[in-house]
Amino acid sequence: DQIDAVVAPHPQRAYGDFIERTFSDIYFTDDENRWLDMIVANINALPAPYPRAIAYYALFQAALAKRPYNLFHRRNLYMRHAKVTRSFGNKTTWDTPFETHFRKFAAEANNAVIDNGQPCRALNRDACAIDDRFDLVYIDPPYLNAKGVGVPYRDFYHFLEGITDYARWAPRIDRGSKHLRMTPLPDPRISPATLHAAYAAVCDRCAESAIVVSYRSDGIPAIEEIERTLKRHKSSVRVILRDRYQYALSTNKRSRETVLIAT
Repeated sequence: DQIDAVVAPHPQRAYGDFIERTFSDIYFTDDENRWLDMIVANINALPAPYPRAIAYYALFQAALAKRPYNLFHRRNLYMRHAKVTRSFGNKTTWDTPFETHFRKFAAEANNAVIDNGQPCRALNRDACAIDDRFDLVYIDPPYLNAKGVGVPYRDFYHFLEGITDYARWAPRIDRGSKHLRMTPLPDPRISPATLHAAYAAVCDRCAESAIVVSYRSDGIPAIEEIERTLKRHKSSVRVILRDRYQYALSTNKRSRETVLIAT
C-alpha cells in the first residue's frame, strides 16, 4: 500500500517542479523529471523514517539504472535517444519506466531486511568524529590513481544528493557547469596534498579496532605507505592482492584490487 501511494499522484497534494524546470534534457526526459518531482514529495510525506529510507534507496537505484554509466557526471541524455546500432542491452533498462524499476528495488530492499537481534545504526559523519569503539572497521576510501587524479563521488552522484535535500537544492547548484552539478566542496581525501594526513587520522582514530582497507595496487598513497601507517598501531598487517581486472570503461590493465587487514 505504501509503494502504491508513493508512485501515484495525489490530487490534494501540492507538487513542486524544480527537477522538471531545472534539468530538462540533461539526465532524464521531461516526463521522467515530472515523475521525480512527484515521487520526492510523496516519499517525504511518508510518516516513518524507515519506509522513507527504503523508498529513497529504491528511487536512487532506479535513477542509476536509467543513467548511461550509472552516473550523473555528464549531460548525456542524447545517448538514450541516439539511432545507432547497439551491442548491449542497456537501452532496454534506460527506457524501462521509473515506476517499474522503483517497485523492483523496493522489493529487493524489503527482502534484505532481517532482525539480527542487535541494535543497528547507520551514520553519515566524518569517520574521525564518531565516538564509539568497534571490533572491526572497514574502510573503502576514495581512490587516487598514479597521476594523482581522484574520484569525486559527490560530482558523480550529486543529483541524488540534491534529491535528499530537495527544498534547499537550488542554491547549491554550480550554474557554470553544463550538467548542473553541485558546487564543489574541498575534500582532503581526494587531494594529493592532504590525503596522506587524512589516511593517518582515520587509522589513528581506529587504532583500537581491527582495520580492513579496500584499495587498488596503483593508488596514492602507495600500499607500502598505508601498511606502514597501520603498523604504527598493529602488530600484524596482511596485504592480499586479487588477480588483475578492469573496471568498465577503464584502460588501466595493471591495477589490482587489494585488501589490507590489520590486527
